[in-house]
Amino acid sequence: MRICDPHIHMISRTTDDYEKMRDAGIELIVEPAFWLGEPRRHPETFFDYFRHICNFEHDRAAGYGIKHFVTLSVNPREANHREMADAVLKELPRFLDHPNVLGIGEIGLDQITPVEEDILRRQLLLAKERKMVVLIHTPHRNKLAGTRRIIEILKETDFPMTHAEIDHNTEETTPDAHACGAWCGHTVYYVTKLTPERAAAIVKENGPERMIVNSSADWGVSNPLAVPKTIEAMRGIGISERDIETVVWDNPIAFFRQTGRLKI
Repeated sequence: MRICDPHIHMISRTTDDYEKMRDAGIELIVEPAFWLGEPRRHPETFFDYFRHICNFEHDRAAGYGIKHFVTLSVNPREANHREMADAVLKELPRFLDHPNVLGIGEIGLDQITPVEEDILRRQLLLAKERKMVVLIHTPHRNKLAGTRRIIEILKETDFPMTHAEIDHNTEETTPDAHACGAWCGHTVYYVTKLTPERAAAIVKENGPERMIVNSSADWGVSNPLAVPKTIEAMRGIGISERDIETVVWDNPIAFFRQTGRLKI
């Protein structure tokens, strides 16, 4: 079975992880831009980071036979630094022209502040103008309220739901995200998000249409093999091989292909 992990932060992983991912059948990954643990203090640190994941990380993955792509953005966690966010957004378009960039992300809400909403809107309009997809982060706290506010902003900006993946869904938020027509990401991150068993149960309950699973693996207690682990969990509760492949390959590929740069 072909496997895609459409949200994984490989800048924080080791070469051993790449070996394990290759051996588990992961063929393609997407690395969204995010914060680095310590908040950035200068716009230029964003630009060096963008270059790193577009180039070095892409080549590092290729050494293990894994296709690596990225999405770039001002992440919601650092959006509240208004002056810096403005400076990064001014330069972001030139980085979006890189051939390894499939969309804009992670964008979204963290503390659900007016500044976060403004930065989210501006990046949605940029993606809409360029006909790019967006990967949207839902907040860790007040997740349902944050998800519903994100959906409202998508509608207010007239952003095409077919080009939006609302990520980090749970049992509580999946019905809203799915009903609005967006793609529904589910992060298997053992401490703060979903276990493989919970993600599998959500797929069983809602069906495979527009459903996606990812690891979001970074410096926290996470697992770059979370998607293969979820495949095992889905098999364990009787989800068909066809539906599993839809969730772990067909759906993420179909979503990112909309930008026109993903050639498989």
